[in-house]
Amino acid sequence: MRRIAFAVLAATMLATPVLAESAKPVAPPAEVKFATAPPTAVLSYNLIGLTVVDGSNSTVGEIKDLIVNDGKLVGYILSVGGFLGMGEHYVAVEPSSVGLTYDESAKKWVASVNTTKEKLKEAPQFKYEGKFKH
Repeated sequence: MRRIAFAVLAATMLATPVLAESAKPVAPPAEVKFATAPPTAVLSYNLIGLTVVDGSNSTVGEIKDLIVNDGKLVGYILSVGGFLGMGEHYVAVEPSSVGLTYDESAKKWVASVNTTKEKLKEAPQFKYEGKFKH
């Protein structure tokens, strides 16, 4: 029992410096800058879970996540296919590939792409692994 406790303690002590090195915080700028939301802006909570349609208004997927790099939106993670969470296929697309429109009459956001569900299923898969793991 003592050997097991010692092995766990040693493994923890050896792993701690490695974990500390990979989790270096980014220092914030010296001054806070405030932003305004332009009338054409969309908030992330309006996008996550938004159904994506093709040109014929058929559902091709759903926005599952946003890719942000250096403070800028660089991609959407779309969930394509699957049923009740089984067999989902994720793909990353550039923001310029997705048309976002606010439908005033329906009071909701609409996302559209100029491709089919089949083409999205054939696209390179995005995997939630490594630092992107949930």
